[in-house]
Amino acid sequence: MTGQNGQPVSLTDFSGKVVLLYFGYTTCPDVCPTTLADLRTARESLGALSEQVQVLMITVDPQRDTQAVLADYMSHFDSSFLGLTGTPEQIAEVATYYGIYYEKAEGNPTLGYLMNHTATVMAVDKDGFLRVVFPFGTPAQDIADDLNYLLKR
Repeated sequence: MTGQNGQPVSLTDFSGKVVLLYFGYTTCPDVCPTTLADLRTARESLGALSEQVQVLMITVDPQRDTQAVLADYMSHFDSSFLGLTGTPEQIAEVATYYGIYYEKAEGNPTLGYLMNHTATVMAVDKDGFLRVVFPFGTPAQDIADDLNYLLKR
């Protein structure tokens, strides 16, 4: 994938960290900003351990989510959060690997089209293994508790 600053990004770049992986898009009216705010809260509650947690959001809307748009959007949540993009084929391949569903849907004149998508957050441990899948709405403290456990293993 390509990071918001144009750099190539791979999950292996974060070996030794717990990665919170999320698929979303920047014009999402509700689920995505709520999820990213919860991830910020969970990460912040870890104190010094927060440096060992990396949040990655892969866009499901590469048509609108350019690198610049992703960089601006992610900075509203935490300067360490990374937005990733790629070709539609690359995104589809990674989404399929993680069992993520997404599709373009009719929207409204204000927002334009919407993207229906799976709204789970996946926690990948320090060794690159998927360990936890958080459904939408999981409280930030519950996420932080699981992160704390994964970081101490």
